[in-house]
Amino acid sequence: MKNRPIGIFDSGVGGLTVAHAIKQILPGESMIYFGDTAHLPYGDKSEELIKFYSGKITEFLLSYNSKIILIACNSASASAYETLREEYKEKVIMIDVIDPVVDYLAKRKFKKLGIIGTKRTISSGTYEQKIKEKSPGTDVISLATPLLVPMIEEGFIYDDISNAIIRTYLSNPSFSGIEALVLACTHYPLIKNQIRKFFDFKVEVIDSSATVSAMLKNILEKNNLLNDTGTAKDLFFVSDYTPYFEKIAGMFFEGNINLTRADLWS
Repeated sequence: MKNRPIGIFDSGVGGLTVAHAIKQILPGESMIYFGDTAHLPYGDKSEELIKFYSGKITEFLLSYNSKIILIACNSASASAYETLREEYKEKVIMIDVIDPVVDYLAKRKFKKLGIIGTKRTISSGTYEQKIKEKSPGTDVISLATPLLVPMIEEGFIYDDISNAIIRTYLSNPSFSGIEALVLACTHYPLIKNQIRKFFDFKVEVIDSSATVSAMLKNILEKNNLLNDTGTAKDLFFVSDYTPYFEKIAGMFFEGNINLTRADLWS
């Protein structure tokens, strides 16, 4: 049981930021990562379609005997997490990327907070609802930034194009006076430094990687599921091969990847 892998999925490369953070604190754990690159971005998909994709991927990860499954996608966390957690509660532990961030924000007690994410994540209102429950005194400003995921997936990072798009979104007057900005998409840490620079490094930019990886470790410890065999193997699957995914995965995992295409819908 302990040496079974951690299952992780996202619509593309974004979840690799979380997977990398997990590997940093849990190097002895095996991981199965699935990037649904054939259907990205999830942010412009309907809730029902995201639930369908997420259910298929969950079954795939369970076929590899995952001991815990992390939905490393904010859109899927907002749209499908509660449904999947209930449906698979007898088979596997499931966690999302939203709750750990909300818990972190409750400790910080920000007065004014900005959130950027996909259309699906922002329109769901999940972040705002959960933050208001735990941090009722926080003024929350949410903004959909739908061009960021395709921009990142196409490799436009740290260049004039990405700077222009980031500036266009973050210049929104409603963000004036925010103390922190939540990156409500696991793709966005790849442009975190650009975002910090836009705010002259005066606004705390929060991504889920550290908080989610710490929570996952805590859950494994509490359930006595930490791998103590000393052997670990990571597998990477995509629904459609993209050179950029392989490039980013190789960057995070030092080239030690074997990328496999898996069609779950044929």
